Amino acid sequence: MEYKGYNVPEDLMYDKNHFWVKKEGDLLVMGMDDFAQQLAGEIVYIQLPDDGKKVKQGKKFAKVESGKWLGKVFSPVPGVIDSVNEELESNPGLVNEDCYGAGWMYKIKPSDEDGLADLTQGEDALKAWMDAEIEKYADDE
Repeated sequence: MEYKGYNVPEDLMYDKNHFWVKKEGDLLVMGMDDFAQQLAGEIVYIQLPDDGKKVKQGKKFAKVESGKWLGKVFSPVPGVIDSVNEELESNPGLVNEDCYGAGWMYKIKPSDEDGLADLTQGEDALKAWMDAEIEKYADDE
């Protein structure tokens, strides 16, 4: 859905740091959402951890940088990095161009999916969350 100038697909789940998560078989695909990439500006670097790296729910495992921002990436669930989008090494701007498609970042093989219940999903919840986020970041400007 388009909401207040942001693309917020309803079939995805979102964490509080504006990363989206999608189930794809037994993997979880993860990337930066439209709100975050618009706020950050041009993405210039994305840390790509090695395949096989263990991640813990709620713990930082990577970072993303733009010209004006440095962000941390936290895992929504415990598990193992299955693969990373290696295209982002040479073209991190893919996140700005197509954050929900070619700009995906990581695939995680979860050891436990309980953390998914904490993610925001569904039209009403997404609208309420986006309203609060838009207001919160409007105060920063």
